[in-house]
Amino acid sequence: MADTNRARFGSKIGIIFATAGSAVGLGNIWRFPYMTGMNGGAAFIIVYLACVFALGIPGMVAEFVVGRSSESNAARAYNKLAGRTPWRVIGYLGVVTSMIILGFYAVVAGWCLQYLVISLAGHLDGNADAVKDYFASFASNPWKPTLWGVCFIMFTHFVVARGVRDGIEKASKMLMPTLFLLLLVLIVASCMLPGALKGVEFLFLPDFSKVNQTMVLDALGQAFFSLSLGTACLCTYASYFSRQTNLVGSAVQIALLDTVIAVLAGLMIFPAAFSVGVSPDSGPSLIFITLPNVFHEAFGSLPVVGYVIAVLFYALLALAALTSTISMHEIGTAFFHEELHISRSRGAWVVTALCCVIAVFCSLSNGVLADFTIMGQTLLDFCDSLTANILLPLGSLLTCLFVGWYIPKKLVEEQVTNWGTLAAGTYRLFLFFVRFVCPLGIAAVLLHQFQVI
Repeated sequence: MADTNRARFGSKIGIIFATAGSAVGLGNIWRFPYMTGMNGGAAFIIVYLACVFALGIPGMVAEFVVGRSSESNAARAYNKLAGRTPWRVIGYLGVVTSMIILGFYAVVAGWCLQYLVISLAGHLDGNADAVKDYFASFASNPWKPTLWGVCFIMFTHFVVARGVRDGIEKASKMLMPTLFLLLLVLIVASCMLPGALKGVEFLFLPDFSKVNQTMVLDALGQAFFSLSLGTACLCTYASYFSRQTNLVGSAVQIALLDTVIAVLAGLMIFPAAFSVGVSPDSGPSLIFITLPNVFHEAFGSLPVVGYVIAVLFYALLALAALTSTISMHEIGTAFFHEELHISRSRGAWVVTALCCVIAVFCSLSNGVLADFTIMGQTLLDFCDSLTANILLPLGSLLTCLFVGWYIPKKLVEEQVTNWGTLAAGTYRLFLFFVRFVCPLGIAAVLLHQFQVI
């Protein structure tokens, strides 16, 4: 029996934008381009697309099945379907994982806000060494990055606290088109630079000699992380879906939108990078050290244009980060709201308080707490590694096994086929992938992370 009092997304476009927004984030604007650069360009994109359809979409649908069939927060959703079996731990794992991610992710998002501010002030026009020194000095500052990280969580809080339709859906309908428009403006500016064609060719002309086991596993891991699999976000958002929502169709649309934005990010970055002779595989330092210099050098003869491009770029990063933090916050908010039987506003404040504590310590781990390490890593790096390398793959692996082998087939078939209104062949194909292909692929990602394969 459907819960008629439960909040719902108000439109199909709201579902797509909100759920795609959870996937679109710094991973698309930053991680995808540098992963593409490290793995030879277009060949990586082709392999990545194959991984999205083989692993990403079935994994998304599996989480959708759990969420919509239970119409509850992530922890209660798995409890309803698992009973008193150990499978119910998956939901709690997702809630904990999401709050850890929000805590450290807000720190990096706060860096984006700081760079937006100094871009507006015109302070990103120094030489390469000055930019590098600035980032090191800022990241280790005891209060500036901490304050920005807390501010970012507060921005997120005020969106989520307004509810599903008035907060998350409305914000997503504004943020996603704005993000897309900013991307297009930056792409046009980047592609007009001298020598930009080399960057376009790098992105779209495949070099299949680069295809090897490591590249395939990197593409598999990027597809997995880019789509927010294993965070319980997709399960939580699916609990707000209506009975008419086509789970498979929505997953395909979300995956395509997420991939298009990632490729567009590459089309924004590579032409500018090739124009000034910067390596396309600059790695994690790309957005805070390499790109400020790219903007300065590429538009050196047009400083006003360079100024505008830098401002727009860091505004883009901040918006992309916000679409992700909203979804991370909602997981915990829904949990505390429903499990503690408190108002949604109070549930949101509980999440905000807990994540602010995590953010403060993660930020300080780059400075005054740098000597405090866990397994040889600062707290920020440890939280990143713990979630990305262990908790997310583990959560997604368990969900695929749970949906594929434990939940009654009739329930899964009803959800995937929308109670018999869609072709049964889709269900059979989904069941094959979620039982065999997804678990093997995710296990390969886990083993690759630990350098076993």
